[in-house]
Amino acid sequence: MVQVSVRSQASKGTINKNIYGHFSEHLGRCIYEGIWVGHDSPIPNTEGMRNDVLEALRELKVPVLRWPGGCFADEYHWRDGIGPAEQRPRMINTHWGGVVENNHFGTHEFFRLCELIGAEPYINGNLGSGTVHEMQQWVEYMTFDGESPMANERRANGKEEPWKLKYFGVGNENWGCGGNMRPEYYADEYRRYATYVRNYGDNKLTKIACGPNSHDYEWTEVLMRNAGKYMDALTLHYYTLPTGDWKSKGSATDFDVAAWFTTLRRTLEMETLIEKHSAIMDKYDPEKRVGLYVDEWGTWYDVEPGTNPGFLYQQNTMRDALVAGINLNLFNNHCDRVTMSNIAQIVNVLQAMILTEGDQLVLTPTYHVFHMYQVHQDARHVALEFTSPDYTFGAERIPQLSLSASIDSTDALNISICNLHHEDAATITIDLEDNNRTTVSGSVLSHNALQGHNSFEQPEAVKPQAFTDAKLENGKLSLTVPAASVLVLKLQ
Repeated sequence: MVQVSVRSQASKGTINKNIYGHFSEHLGRCIYEGIWVGHDSPIPNTEGMRNDVLEALRELKVPVLRWPGGCFADEYHWRDGIGPAEQRPRMINTHWGGVVENNHFGTHEFFRLCELIGAEPYINGNLGSGTVHEMQQWVEYMTFDGESPMANERRANGKEEPWKLKYFGVGNENWGCGGNMRPEYYADEYRRYATYVRNYGDNKLTKIACGPNSHDYEWTEVLMRNAGKYMDALTLHYYTLPTGDWKSKGSATDFDVAAWFTTLRRTLEMETLIEKHSAIMDKYDPEKRVGLYVDEWGTWYDVEPGTNPGFLYQQNTMRDALVAGINLNLFNNHCDRVTMSNIAQIVNVLQAMILTEGDQLVLTPTYHVFHMYQVHQDARHVALEFTSPDYTFGAERIPQLSLSASIDSTDALNISICNLHHEDAATITIDLEDNNRTTVSGSVLSHNALQGHNSFEQPEAVKPQAFTDAKLENGKLSLTVPAASVLVLKLQ
């Protein structure tokens, strides 16, 4: 029996809805085929974007969407993606599969996508291969409401009023694909480029600096020391690899209990990363003005057999559902510093929400976790006190349980629980502090196989079910959480 105490007066503040953000890169079939099919496609679409995907993303309440990359961002020249589609230059996507990029999906199309799904746009600028002038002109094109060559060109391309843009990234992975820079060099370059990322009119930009690759604490130290006062947010990238080996990451669906355990153990490393990078940020920014944006995270496996290795297309099982739930709980519980995250990626790439094939669409287990957890968006974080039993496998052990909680605008208490154990259920009693809550409802995501997933042949093999096994009496909630499951409870 696990005893959990709700400490509703102990809070780290608001769980920023942007923690539930997403990422769309010009990579594989994420944009083309996944979102964009073109105006003349037989697949039902709105202005070239497929209706079934738009509907699924609206239902998910996507708060913010990052674009155009990723590694693609630092070789993307924005002027290639404006004007009449047939006149836009074609380029080679050198990072992802060597395929031709026709630039039919550009700035106007991205902002329209965000409008259609109700998401804030997060644009990543090109510092690696672009110029300061190019970045400055893009911001002016998007956000200036006066008389200027860029604003006039935007109007000529059909957008009279400027867009509202809150989030702008000054480079991406500049320690790697964005230029293989040293932190000292990037910090200086960031300061130079960010100077020209201007606020026009009443549009106020959040300037986002490229942060560290996973455990690179020196990068965070140098960036915060040398450029911290010039930034509003710093990014963090960390991917969960079952093997820890980039050359042989393991299969998305053909895995055993050992790979299940190792994957969850590796994803729990996210908490160490958040804590250690946050401690460095606290030294230079004790008021926590600078947000930590985990703007790339998720599982990364070997691609599905027979697919282009540069397209990073992988299936999505209950293992991914647990990875999603664990990380979202971590972000919720560190919401005083983590104010955005963007899972990689939204359609057809890595740990995707949606898979498409032709006119077919599948919602993944990860999609369902994000849908279940949306109750935490902009809710007040609530602390939970408990000691998790160990989940032991061989000589290693990790916590069996991952939890987070919040109180939403209707005063409902929402508790999300992940049981990481592959075969053992967990019996829990939750002390609610008071007797004011009289009803409990919930939904649970589970499957009789760890490898359970949704395919085009069986699109609903894994989907949430109503959870009715919780008992609420005298301010105490008793329940048994199934093995290898994600559960969200609502108490009113």
